[in-house]
Amino acid sequence: MRFLVRDRLLGIGDDYWIEDEHGRKVFLVDGKAMRLRDTFELKDAQGRVLIDIHQKMFALRDTMVIERDGEGLATIRRKRLSLLRHHYRVSLVDGTDLDVSGRILDHEFAIEYDGELLAVISRRWLTVRDTYGVDIVRDDADPALLIAVAVCVIHLAQKEREDD
Repeated sequence: MRFLVRDRLLGIGDDYWIEDEHGRKVFLVDGKAMRLRDTFELKDAQGRVLIDIHQKMFALRDTMVIERDGEGLATIRRKRLSLLRHHYRVSLVDGTDLDVSGRILDHEFAIEYDGELLAVISRRWLTVRDTYGVDIVRDDADPALLIAVAVCVIHLAQKEREDD
């Protein structure tokens, strides 16, 4: 499955659609303004909230939390001892870890589980300006979760760059 994301500076309050490869609107990323912490909602085309994304308060390192139906699903943070500047760990509540690495700010990175590729985020295969793709490689993967991971990682990397 391939999804297209119109590239925006992921500022809080920004809303943007994610389309499938046929141009149909599939997900809406709804940035919530005027909150104490960075907050987004991933909604389906009918406006139902599928995933809540928010910044974890009182964390030593910037951390994003992904929830579904009020239940924790995952936490995302930059790896502590990584030689790569942009290498993130996604810790799912079931104990599974996903690795995210690559050139995050260039929108060229991969999401892997135990060395197996789950999704590729890239601008390379698109000719549309200011757009990047999320290519879900595994058929049994959760597209909403992987898109939420991509949104979080890009947001964290941009925030880290602004802080530097």
